Amino acid sequence: MSADYYETLGVARDATPEQIKKAYRRLAMKYHPDVADTPDAAEKFKQIGEAYEVLHDPNKRSMYDRGGDPMGGGFGGAGGFGFPGGGGFDFTNLVDAMFGQQASRGPRSRVRRGQDALVRANLTLAEAAFGITKPVRVDTAIVCPRCNGNGSEGGGEPVTCGTCHGTGDVTQVQRSFLGEIRTSQPCPSCRGYGTIITNPCGECSGEGRVRSSRTINVKIPAGVASGNRVHLVSQGEVGPGGGPAGDLYVELNVATHETFRRNGDDLEVVVKVPMTAAALGTSVSLTTLEAERDDMDAAQGTVVVDIPAGTQSGTRIAIPGRGVPRLRRDGRGELGVTLLVQTPTKLDEEQRDLLRQLAGLRDENLSQVSVAKHGKGVFGWLKETFS
Repeated sequence: MSADYYETLGVARDATPEQIKKAYRRLAMKYHPDVADTPDAAEKFKQIGEAYEVLHDPNKRSMYDRGGDPMGGGFGGAGGFGFPGGGGFDFTNLVDAMFGQQASRGPRSRVRRGQDALVRANLTLAEAAFGITKPVRVDTAIVCPRCNGNGSEGGGEPVTCGTCHGTGDVTQVQRSFLGEIRTSQPCPSCRGYGTIITNPCGECSGEGRVRSSRTINVKIPAGVASGNRVHLVSQGEVGPGGGPAGDLYVELNVATHETFRRNGDDLEVVVKVPMTAAALGTSVSLTTLEAERDDMDAAQGTVVVDIPAGTQSGTRIAIPGRGVPRLRRDGRGELGVTLLVQTPTKLDEEQRDLLRQLAGLRDENLSQVSVAKHGKGVFGWLKETFS
């Protein structure tokens, strides 16, 4: 066999059933054809399903670990052992038959749980910071409205399979050097269900479910970030036969803001300050992220920032409690206001004269500059200067 099922699921060969199940669910959500947009998603999804079908079944996994083909080929390839009297057979069936373990598996249910689904939702920074109930479009399988999940046209019931007589299995007899070997396999007529839908529903073709788009309102808590997921129980794919729905995961993507930058639970903003205002000191009324909330009073969307005299470019003023609310915790981060002192680039003669007078009063030589010396090195100097 060319496929390595352990490698397909990304688990170790001694992985526990729970580890195998978690790996399968993670990969199935990633490569589900309704979610993934890569051209090979469908093929990978099929490979993942085949690997899980083998590894989650103790008997199939044991056979696979011993080098057999649990998908139908037995040991030594599709032909199995070449015993007299016909084609090959599964060695596991041989052992089971010898020790009396060929009990019928019984019919399998048409009703099964649906798969989990994943959709993505885009948020603004304000929506992510303060929370919102957002409509999200979901394309999933729902219960067929025509047959209500029954699968039969007109509400009819499935009839007992004439091949297996409702057991879901058929017995095959093979001859070997040990004598007759009786093996049980899923019935080919009813595919192991034990019943046959004679008049399938014209809407769902007997599947009991159809695909449909719907809009659901998703409550997004305050403080989420890109990559976070909202888990909605029983909002995913409805299962075959109208079975219980899987779960829905809504993955969030937060757009970049033109003014504020998020750093964890803190918000950062840069404010440009004229050189004279930085030297003399001033106060600035700053519009905060709260101003973008529909339920916020305009006055609550501003904060006054006091800029002390002599402020240098790169100074950061922290305003507690004005950052992003902490996700599922009390409190908020801080709003960091970094000041960028602007040196004038265009001066008339009168302004130049005034600056020369100021330089003279301060005994500053305009033709000389000093080089700062710090024992911490240039990076230490930058950190000290702009902190």
